[in-house]
Amino acid sequence: MSRADEIFIQNCREILDHGTWDTDLPVRPRWEDGTPAHTVKRFGIVNRYNLAEEFPILTIRRTFWKSAIDELLWIWQAKSNNVHDLRTRVWDAWADETGSIGKAYGYQLRVKHHYPQGDMDQVDKVIWDLKNNPSSRRIMTNIYNFADLSEMALYPCAYSMTFNVCDGKLNAILNQRSQDMLAANNWNVVQYAVLTMMFAQISGFEPGELVHVISDAHIYDRHIPMVEEILAHDPKPAPHFWLDPSVDDFYAFTRDSFHIENYEYSDFSGKIPVAV
Repeated sequence: MSRADEIFIQNCREILDHGTWDTDLPVRPRWEDGTPAHTVKRFGIVNRYNLAEEFPILTIRRTFWKSAIDELLWIWQAKSNNVHDLRTRVWDAWADETGSIGKAYGYQLRVKHHYPQGDMDQVDKVIWDLKNNPSSRRIMTNIYNFADLSEMALYPCAYSMTFNVCDGKLNAILNQRSQDMLAANNWNVVQYAVLTMMFAQISGFEPGELVHVISDAHIYDRHIPMVEEILAHDPKPAPHFWLDPSVDDFYAFTRDSFHIENYEYSDFSGKIPVAV
């Protein structure tokens, strides 16, 4: 069993068996037919993935890792907030007629700030610190900008990263305010594992731990039968993830810089409804 499978199964069982329902509360999300989208949740889940030992991708269902990396590059490398720059359609429901999702995600990462070293955006500041001041305890990004929330199509779910170097390894903490466990959990884990590995490689470190902190880990009411089906699948060994070792510039990575070998997964053909 892969470690990612083990963690996902534990999280979902904890939510389903011991979670709290919000059916007694008014909720913002709606299903396509207008019905309120209620959830069962657990508060304050913390998961740890050792990237030096295993790539954290699920095998009990397929994670479309290429699409996840496309979105990662769209946010962190292109720093875009327009869905026309994105290969996948995962953001279409939140985009306006021009394709913009407002001042969210990539928009926040490309805003430049003034530092003693010069004007840099958040991504370039992380790269500068990792290369020039790796002992720093201030290597962070945060896209939850309160001043711009009213101009965002969706408040950031995965909103903050903290990077820390220990014993030649780059570790990271991903903070997430809200997590749709079925639709997005492993998608986000794969993305930020890859991001940590990218930053590690271009700054001369080995990948270490990814710690994922989820404030509100939930399963939607209409997702429960699908989650139960997935949890019944037999886990398989974790595959091998390959990152092109010749790339030493963060902005030189392309979607072809990544490969997964021997990825075996259980079939799951269910269409997952998304609450908006």
